[in-house]
Amino acid sequence: MQREISRQLRPAGVGTKAQQALQQAREEMKTERRAVSAEQREAEKNQRYEQRKKNRKEKHRGH
Repeated sequence: MQREISRQLRPAGVGTKAQQALQQAREEMKTERRAVSAEQREAEKNQRYEQRKKNRKEKHRGH
């Protein structure tokens, strides 16, 4: 009975310090990857906008 209670009181998570370090490294890489991909998406969005703007301007130019 006490064993079950102590098991429930202990925080459930990664066990050893090495595993915690690996988990921390994974989390950092994940946040960095998200930031980079968001930046790339924004750059592509701006590039598409500039291309559309250029095409519209060319359409409205005279012959």
